[in-house]
Amino acid sequence: MSGGALESLSVPPELLARVPAELRGSGRDDVRLMVSHGCGGTGVAHHAFRELPALLRAGDVLVVNTSRTLPAAVNGRLGGARVVVHFSTRGEDGRWAVELRVPDGGGSTLPCPGGPAGAVVRLPGDVRLVFEGPLAPGADRLWWARPAAGEGFDVPGGCQGVDVGGLLRRYGRPIRYGYTERDQPLSAYQTVFAVESPDGAGSAEMPSAGRPFTAELVAELVRRGVQFAPVTLHTGVASAEAHEPPYPERFAVPASTAWLVNAARAGGGRVLAVGTTAVRALESAADGAGVVGKAAGWTDLVVTPARGVRVVDGLLTGLHEPEASHLLMLEAVTGRAALGAAYAEALERRYLWHEFGDVHLILPAHRTR
Repeated sequence: MSGGALESLSVPPELLARVPAELRGSGRDDVRLMVSHGCGGTGVAHHAFRELPALLRAGDVLVVNTSRTLPAAVNGRLGGARVVVHFSTRGEDGRWAVELRVPDGGGSTLPCPGGPAGAVVRLPGDVRLVFEGPLAPGADRLWWARPAAGEGFDVPGGCQGVDVGGLLRRYGRPIRYGYTERDQPLSAYQTVFAVESPDGAGSAEMPSAGRPFTAELVAELVRRGVQFAPVTLHTGVASAEAHEPPYPERFAVPASTAWLVNAARAGGGRVLAVGTTAVRALESAADGAGVVGKAAGWTDLVVTPARGVRVVDGLLTGLHEPEASHLLMLEAVTGRAALGAAYAEALERRYLWHEFGDVHLILPAHRTR
């Protein structure tokens, strides 16, 4: 398959990972690892994920997202209709960007428009979610909504007495879509890198590229001289249907990570991001010359082939559907032809897609700077 054929790629339903790897095999790391090379490299190799330490080298830096996955799906009622609210991103003023979906008894199905302004979704615990306006002009999938306490709901802190974190912990569950077989516990959606945020923030959807790592594998990588650099990017709700580009998301790159990444680049080491979220955070903290600084706030960066990457040499990621905006980022890292060849191999070898599926390691063929 050529790079130009990526748009026509079709993933058959049987290649959508329906349950976590530990329910299909012996553990989280019991997934396959496809390795391809960008920057003019050729060939695709196939490994078990447990072989990752042998594929990396001392001095490589793995940039990992430490955001913790939230139980962000909560049942509610809009008028007389049942809906599922996906809490996507918390705003600085206590509002939340939320998505409404229609329940089908399994995974939430098609999104339904939010609004109009003033519409109220009633949530468990006598909480009202008051819609205020769309997140972006002309969009109706994600809306800003303000949680408000109804009679009988008295939780200190939060917005107007509503502790949304407590609401999610008590009544929420992880977001899942129709291609998965059934609900899984929240622990199935946490990576080994996840840490609790001081303000209770987290990701609406799991930073899934880090999922196959185990504590034992991390220890082996460190023993071999691979270094880990944490960043945080709290992922919002993706659109499984529309494949929209990502909305602005909160991120943080600590000074220690900036120093480690800059030192690796200066010394000829490779900077490899674990997941597209890690790429977005790291590239958002870099200047035009690729020098990374301490940074925190909101990023609206969309990495495309035209923009390119300034810091990241390679990427460990899941397999994305052909319409997904993530493929633009992958193309920026590896090039269109190499990406098309890798995805053709993934289909031929029956790799599994999505957050519980197999993974793809893109390595540079050679240093370009």
